[in-house]
Parts: sequence; structure tokens; C-alpha cells
Amino acid sequence: MPQSLDKVLLHLVFSTKDRFPCLGASVRPALHAYLATVSRNTGCECPRVGGVADHVHLAIQFPRTMTIAALVEELKTASSKWLKTQAPELSGFAWQRGYGVFSVGPSDLDALLAYIDRQEEHHRTRTFQDEYRAFLAKYAVAYDERYAWD
Repeated sequence: MPQSLDKVLLHLVFSTKDRFPCLGASVRPALHAYLATVSRNTGCECPRVGGVADHVHLAIQFPRTMTIAALVEELKTASSKWLKTQAPELSGFAWQRGYGVFSVGPSDLDALLAYIDRQEEHHRTRTFQDEYRAFLAKYAVAYDERYAWD
């Protein structure tokens, strides 16, 4: 019997609009759990979500039956609506329009999960923009700085 088999692991990163640091420590754990649930509801496995006040990282095992753009749209739309109900100061919440997504080999998954777990530590000395530029360089992604932060 024919089979279509895959294992597509992705590292997804996106920021709040204008990198505004509005995701306080009190809302982040619930947001991360919410994003993981939305991911699972779309057919993805999501072993880890993390981030700091201005962005999130997700480790995702991606199904072959959907597009990355559809997943990101669902994640951003659902979580944005949810966040707006969590606190008055989040009533105008928005994510940046863009995102970064990078392929991860199975042998690198543990390193990615550890990286996501250490977000607070990383961002004591590095901004989101510096971190994101480093990923773009690591994966040799061409980009225009004028539009990278929309």
C-alpha cells in the first residue's frame, strides 16, 4: 500500500507590531499554551512555544496537508483576538505582518527546544532584531531591512 511520509520540523518566529514589549510575564505562559493549542487544532505538533515581551518562537512539526501561510494566519488571528480579551492594555494588540520560518533537521530539534526555553536569558544581551538578523544570516535568507520589521 502506498504511503506519503514526512517529518517537517519548523522554527517559526514573529513579533508584536512595532516590536512593542506588551507581552508581560503574567500573560506569556497562557499565550504560549494558547498558541500550542491553536497549532494542534490545525494538525501540527507543537512541542515548544516561548518568547519574551516582544516576540514568540514556536517549534512545530508541520503536516503536509497545509501551507505555512495558512498556519501563521490562524496562529496570529486567533491569538490576537484572544489576547485582546485578556487585559485592557492589550485591547489594541497586533502582531507584526511578517514572520520568519526556518527548517530544522531532526538532529537539531533538541537544540531548538533548549534555545526556545532560554529566551529570557538570550534577551538580556540581545534584541529581537539582532536575534532575527542572526537567523536570517544563518539560513542565508535574503531580505530588505526596510521591510523586515512589518
